[in-house]
Amino acid sequence: MKVVILAGGFGTRLSEETSMIPKPMLEIGGMPVIWHIMKMYSHHGFNDFVILLGYKGYVIKEYFCNYFLHQSDVTVDLKTNEMQVHNNGSEPWKVTLLDTGLHTMTGGRLRRAAAHISDAPFLLTYGDGVADVDISALVEFHRVHKKQVTVTAVQPSGRFGALGFGENNLVENFMEKPKSEAAWVSGGFFVCEPEILTLIDSDTTVFEQGPLSGLAQDNQLVARKHNGFWECMDTLRDKNHLNELWDNDKAPWKNW
Repeated sequence: MKVVILAGGFGTRLSEETSMIPKPMLEIGGMPVIWHIMKMYSHHGFNDFVILLGYKGYVIKEYFCNYFLHQSDVTVDLKTNEMQVHNNGSEPWKVTLLDTGLHTMTGGRLRRAAAHISDAPFLLTYGDGVADVDISALVEFHRVHKKQVTVTAVQPSGRFGALGFGENNLVENFMEKPKSEAAWVSGGFFVCEPEILTLIDSDTTVFEQGPLSGLAQDNQLVARKHNGFWECMDTLRDKNHLNELWDNDKAPWKNW
């Protein structure tokens, strides 16, 4: 089963970081966030990746085309133009890197990748979110429910502390950044049947609006609720928080 990663957006809310590199290349603990995502899938045995590029996609191409240089020690003989690799830090990954256009929407990117996704079910996620989702259990959930798309539903933590009031405005309890009990949102981490690609009309199709909305109306979209950790690197605050978790060996998504 292939893993398709949407990695072509502009990352405008992190413009202070993404003016030079695309958001999936922003680092957590010295490694790009897309690497963390791929390690999560690889832990469950999914090692065939299709990365959908757009904004500054050449940076991601360069990273994977020279992956062993980034991960290994080398000796270069400039006289003979030979290179010896030491401590090869390779991964069991096959990575297809597709330029899907600078301004293409998420659905359009999938449409452009149809020939590389093949005619089998595939996994789909975004290149900026990490979680302790059990990918194997997600795939099994999809197989049991037999719908066109399975989405992982999450309850993101609030940005501020929540107050519980009693009489006379006395605070009875205080919760630091609690999860919303009411709001379940899409956390990505989809499992998709290949037929959904026929629902995408053009480069301007937003996957989350047209195709997914239609599938929901047709009772072909099912959600698996995830009560564990999930966080998207959407702002500088998020980036700093994820790095703090990693630096303190408290990264819940690290399953390898």
